[in-house]
Amino acid sequence: MSTANVADEKATIDEQSIVSPNVIAENPEESYPDVAVKFLSNLSPHIVEAPITPEESRKLLWKIDLILLPILGISVLIAAVDKVIISNAAIYGLKKDTKLVGDEFSWIGSVFYFGFLIAEWPGNIGMQKLSLRPFFAATVFCWAVLTFATGCTHNFAGLASVRFLMGMFESVVFPICVLVSSMWWTVSEQPVRTAIWFNTLSSIVTGLLSYGIGQTNTSVAPWRLLFFVLGAISTVWCVIIYICLPSSPVEAWWLNDREKFICLERTRKSNTGMEDKTVKWYQVKECLLDPKSWLISVFACAINIPNGGFVTFAALIVSGMGFGPLETVLLGVPTGVIGTTWSIILNFIVGRTKNLRCVIIASALAFPMISAICLWQLPEDNNLSRLGAYYGAYSYWAPYIICTTLPMANTSGHSKKTTLNAMFFIGYCLGNILGPQVFREYDAPEYNRGFVGLLACCIVAFICITSYGIICFFENRKRDKLQGGGPVPMSEAELRAEAFSDKTDREKLNFRYTY
Repeated sequence: MSTANVADEKATIDEQSIVSPNVIAENPEESYPDVAVKFLSNLSPHIVEAPITPEESRKLLWKIDLILLPILGISVLIAAVDKVIISNAAIYGLKKDTKLVGDEFSWIGSVFYFGFLIAEWPGNIGMQKLSLRPFFAATVFCWAVLTFATGCTHNFAGLASVRFLMGMFESVVFPICVLVSSMWWTVSEQPVRTAIWFNTLSSIVTGLLSYGIGQTNTSVAPWRLLFFVLGAISTVWCVIIYICLPSSPVEAWWLNDREKFICLERTRKSNTGMEDKTVKWYQVKECLLDPKSWLISVFACAINIPNGGFVTFAALIVSGMGFGPLETVLLGVPTGVIGTTWSIILNFIVGRTKNLRCVIIASALAFPMISAICLWQLPEDNNLSRLGAYYGAYSYWAPYIICTTLPMANTSGHSKKTTLNAMFFIGYCLGNILGPQVFREYDAPEYNRGFVGLLACCIVAFICITSYGIICFFENRKRDKLQGGGPVPMSEAELRAEAFSDKTDREKLNFRYTY
């Protein structure tokens, strides 16, 4: 990303015009309080009336990026390392020491996401009912304790139980990060920032950490030491989250009232609202009846089946190509570089173009499809070519990252956003449950069935995202036609009231979908 482009982005508040005095439905619940409205009603007039300068906007955006991006990025990184480390632990003796046989290792990979699935909905309710900062810090502390416990297991039952509980506590990590992003960054700013914090750098950290620990000579088994070190890191991180992560812009101790007001203005122009702890059931129903909700959720499931397989079996796939344990963990490092770099490049393009997200996602799916075909069809003794195709398969991550920005960008109303968040990540969870079952012990070391499954999943994902984009396109055309070619102009006061009213995107006729 060039310095000039970054400066241009930092210097502007999103100019998206979303104005609508009209609604599709009237609801008696529309007067429910919103935390942003409460804050604005108590502000001094001079804070609200003073024009927002480009310099103010640029400085504030830098401040938000410098504080929140590391918090979100490291949180996701640590959670991802918790999942990925199981693969390297397998080649360091975990399977032998815990007496795993047959497909028990596949179930160790899947059981994490059973816990994830069960806790997803309660976790999202907790996100809405409780303050995000202490809630998030508490969940991180719980998974830190469970990471320590993983290193103390001795059999399948113990390992499966701990992994199940870890899945429950980690189920809120990504939904919280997405919700935080939607509260702090505009729709046009979110793609690149999501690509930064939702990265695949866990493969780099896991590879280097595993390589270092693999060369230690202690009485503690290397795979156990991996979990002990990671548990210590997670414990420290929960304290940092509690201190630094605000529940919403109005609660940020590192912002003054003027900066908080500018944050709210930026969110208002995205027209997706702020935190509201009241559950509005009509919004939940609207989300469940929206075909876009199901298409995007099935996409999340399909694209995460290969993710679940790679997270659990990555080291075993590479070691099956004839590499030793230390070589295998180092060869896993490039996957993080490839996945993250490709994701940032595509998301940068998305952030600089209008309504090409679904086209870019569909086009980018060609790369993991080709890689899957190569892994399936290349001769077993052509290890270098198979390794190259294996690296290419990690390009599946970029389309998923782009897709994660669509649910929040295209959804207004806090209860509706929270419901869609749950649906999307239930899809994510189901995909990761199925993924380890695609790569089975009896297919080792080639795992050809797994690569056929990867290809099939990419095809399903292609169909879903294409259909999603088509629906958004025609819905926008329908609204343009109803409003005589475009949104109806409104005053600043009307715009502010509309943005913070906690109405859904369906109720806001001026709302335009991103695709």
